[in-house]
Amino acid sequence: MLYAFELSGEHEQLPAAEALACLETVGLEFVTHAFFEQCLVVDIRGRKETVEEILRGRVTERLAMTHHILKVVGITESRPEEILRFAENFDPEDFIREGESFVVRAKRIGKHVDYPCEPLEKKIGGYIYRKGFRAKLKAPDVSFRLILSERTVFGVLLSSVDRSDYEARTPQNKPFFHPGVLMPRVARALVNIARTKAGDLFLDPFCGTGGILVEAGLLKARVLGIDAQEKLVLGARINLKAFGADYVLLEGDACRVPLKAETVDAVVTDPPYGRSAAILAESLEKLYAGAFMEIYRVLKPGGLAVVVSDKPAYEYGEKAGLEVLDIYAQRVHRSLTRTITVFRKLR
Repeated sequence: MLYAFELSGEHEQLPAAEALACLETVGLEFVTHAFFEQCLVVDIRGRKETVEEILRGRVTERLAMTHHILKVVGITESRPEEILRFAENFDPEDFIREGESFVVRAKRIGKHVDYPCEPLEKKIGGYIYRKGFRAKLKAPDVSFRLILSERTVFGVLLSSVDRSDYEARTPQNKPFFHPGVLMPRVARALVNIARTKAGDLFLDPFCGTGGILVEAGLLKARVLGIDAQEKLVLGARINLKAFGADYVLLEGDACRVPLKAETVDAVVTDPPYGRSAAILAESLEKLYAGAFMEIYRVLKPGGLAVVVSDKPAYEYGEKAGLEVLDIYAQRVHRSLTRTITVFRKLR
């Protein structure tokens, strides 16, 4: 069965990577069917009722860079005549029951179409209405949705991500604030890309005020944070306590992590770059090199580490023995582009 993720446009690749990681983390069997701008279509195997329960619950609750998940009705060319031809011929009884109400919504993505959505919504709604179903603009039983990208994905809304929760956790809204930290949506996406699960031991060796740890903690991971600055450790404790995380915090050195080898399930970290200098190491170079050696040592075989930096970090990881899986660039402003590198410790 095909399902579509209507992705946020805040990055070209991270939203799709996060969605795929979430599917893998919850144990769904799938293959990528298509990837359009702000739309990922996957073919998920399994019993439909079970798959959709997982998508509506565990997957939707994890996601940060997705707006909606759709059950796909069909995919067609992004030309009005083709969209209307498909809509006129599909059988709505496969997706809506007798007596249920419906609405049709469309969203244009980028510059792939140059015609308005409202006429399409009205015409498609008319087709469904004439087949015996009742239209209702507010709180309908079924929402049909069109994603107008390189191709048009026509689907039924399965669930929506409440992104307002992330806005409520912006750094300025947390009990302890310090500038220069990742926004919650980015932090959550990286935690998801690291395949973090409930009960995992999750490490951030440069934890700062605990923003990444908060997102992992909300997924019920056991979080461990280390930072060299006492005031940030104290601030992280305030933030983690406010969000009910299962946490341990230490003031210390990321180059000397007080853990046994191969005990950590996942690592996500945002080391100092540009905004502060190395504190316990002689230089940022030695800090990065030492920290990567420790990440490799404590990470379990097969475990993932996601590292944010202002320069390529793959060399440090490879020298430490980690395998590079993906590298993403995220432009923050004119003078800062973050590099997000995903590593795996080989078995």
